[in-house]
Amino acid sequence: MLKSELPSRPLLQGGRNTGGMPISKLEGNIQGLKSGQIKRLERLLSRRVPPRDIITPELARHMTELSAEIRRQVGVLISRQGEVAYVTVGDAGGIVIPDLKRVRVGQGRFRGLRCLHTQLSGDGLTRDDLNDLALLRLDLMGVIRVNDDGLPEWIHAAHLLPASEDALAGSREPWAYLDKVHPSRLRVDFLDLIENLEAEFARTRKLRDARDTRDRAMLVVVTTGALADAEAALDELVELAESCDLVVVDKLIQRRRELDPKTLLGKGKLQEVIIRSLQHAADVLLFDQDLSPAQVRTIEAATDLKILDRTQLILDIFAQRARSREGKVQVELAQLKYLLPRLAGHGADMSRLAGGIGARGPGETKLEVDRRRARDRIADLEQLIVGLRSQRRTRRAQRERRQMPVVSIVGYTNAGKSTLLNALTSSEVVAERRMFATLDPTSRRLRLPHDRDIIINDTVGFIRNLPPTLLAAFKATLEEIETSDLLLHLVDIATPDYERRITVVEDILAQLELLHLPRQLVFNKIDLLLPEQVHVLCARYHAIPIAAQDRTTFAPLLNAIDALLFAESPVHPDANAPVTQRSERPTPGTHAFPAWSAG
Repeated sequence: MLKSELPSRPLLQGGRNTGGMPISKLEGNIQGLKSGQIKRLERLLSRRVPPRDIITPELARHMTELSAEIRRQVGVLISRQGEVAYVTVGDAGGIVIPDLKRVRVGQGRFRGLRCLHTQLSGDGLTRDDLNDLALLRLDLMGVIRVNDDGLPEWIHAAHLLPASEDALAGSREPWAYLDKVHPSRLRVDFLDLIENLEAEFARTRKLRDARDTRDRAMLVVVTTGALADAEAALDELVELAESCDLVVVDKLIQRRRELDPKTLLGKGKLQEVIIRSLQHAADVLLFDQDLSPAQVRTIEAATDLKILDRTQLILDIFAQRARSREGKVQVELAQLKYLLPRLAGHGADMSRLAGGIGARGPGETKLEVDRRRARDRIADLEQLIVGLRSQRRTRRAQRERRQMPVVSIVGYTNAGKSTLLNALTSSEVVAERRMFATLDPTSRRLRLPHDRDIIINDTVGFIRNLPPTLLAAFKATLEEIETSDLLLHLVDIATPDYERRITVVEDILAQLELLHLPRQLVFNKIDLLLPEQVHVLCARYHAIPIAAQDRTTFAPLLNAIDALLFAESPVHPDANAPVTQRSERPTPGTHAFPAWSAG
C-alpha cells in the first residue's frame, strides 16, 4: 500500500539537474536500521537501468534481498534516462512516495518517473498503487513480490491509458496491466511504450479540442442534509456550469455526517473524484460549496486540475455578462472582496518585518504588496460606486417629479424577466436561456390599457446562496428595486423546484429589507403545463399566469398592474396591520394590494 499523500522528509539529498529532476534522494523510514543496511540502500541510488528496460533483474534482486532483511518495503523511482532518482523505505505494508510536485509535468504528458517497490505479502498491485499511478501521472507503477528466499518471485506492473469512449462512460478504468512475470522475463520496450502512450494522449486531446475547445468540468456536491436538496443543487450547478461555457463530463454527490475541514469530501472520496476526472479527461473540478483557502490548497496539492467553487463560478459569469461601466465596477469589487482573504501567506517569513534592531529586512513582501493593492483598489471602487449611487438617485428623483409609478420585475435567475420586459415594451434587451443573462438593470416606459404610463425595470436575477460579496457589490443596482411601487415576482412555473425558488427570492428580498413593498406573483411558462395544472397553481398562490413569449396572455397581467397601482383605496391583506408593519415574512403571493385571481 502506498501513501503518497503523506509528506516524507529526505534523509539524503543531492543536487538537481537542469530538467528539474531531483538527484539521489533516500527517503522514508530508516529508523532502527543498521548503518550497513542504510549504506546498501544508498548504493541503490548509484545504480543505472538501461532506458528501454523497466528494471534490471540485478536491481530487482538487490531490492528484494534488502526488503526481506529489514522486513520493510523498498521502493525506487527511476527516470527515463535510467537513473534512480529516489529510494524510499516504508514499513511491511506500504511505502511513502516523495513529494513530486517540483517535477514538472505538461499537459498530456506523464511525470517522467516510474515507481517500483517490493511487496512482502499480497497478490500484486493494490488500489492504492493504482490511485497513485493516476494521481501522480507516473510513467508506470510496479510491485516486485519477495519470495521466502528473499528473491524476486514476479513483477506486476500497470500504466495509464488515454481516455476512450468506454472510459468516458465510466465502464473502463484508466490503466492497463502488464503480464505478471519474473523480472528477468520482462520483454517490454519501456521507452517505446511511453512514447506511444504520450502520443496517443496528445492525439486524443487534440481530437477532443478540435470538437470542442471548452473546458471540461466534473461537478461535486457534498451535503449533510437531504439527498433531494443535493440533487436540486447539482441540477442548478449544471446550469451555472453551462452558462459559463463549461462542458459537464461527470457529476458526483456525497452525503456526509459533517464536512471534512481539510478536503470537504474526505481523503478517500477526493482520490475517487480525481480518478474519475482523469477517466473523463476533465480540466476543472467544480464544487457547489464555497471552499476555504486551506481546502483549496489541499485539493490543489492532490491534483493538477483547476479548482473552482460556486462563488468563483458565479463571479466569472458576472464578469462575462457585465456590459455597463457600473456592472463591471460592481463585479470587480465582488471579485476583489472574494480574493482578498485568499491571499494567504505561509508563516512568519511572509509577514511584514518590523523596524528596530534585529528586525530590519527587505520591507514588504510581494504578498503584502498584493494585499495592499487589493485593499486600495477596493476602496477606490467603493468610492466610485458611491458616485454611481448618487447618479441613480438623481435619475430616480427626476422620475418621481414626473409622478410616474415604477414596477420592478424580480425573480430567480433565468425565470424570463428580460423576455417579459422585451415583450411588454417592444425592446431588445439581451434575453438568453441561461443564468444571469442580465446584470445591468434596464428601465423602459410602458403604457397600460387605460393610457397610463409607468416605468418598468428589469433586474439581476437571484439565486440560492447568493454570495454575500456579490450582494454587497450590487447594492447600488438593487436600490432600483427599493423605490418601486410594485414588484412583479416572476416564477418559472415549469421548473420542478419552483417552490424552493419562490422561497429563495423571498428570503433575499428580506435580506435587502424590501418585504414592505407590494408584490405580485406572476407564473411564467404556462405553455409548458396543462391548463388544469395552471389553474390549480394560480389559485393556490394567488398568481397571474403568463407565457412571456406569447403577448396574447398579457391582458390579465396589465389589467392587474393598472388596478394595483392606480386603485384609489388600496386594501391591505390585514386591514388592521399594513404590510410595512408585519414582522413575519409574508407567504408567497401576499402583497399590499389585492391580487388578481386565476378564477
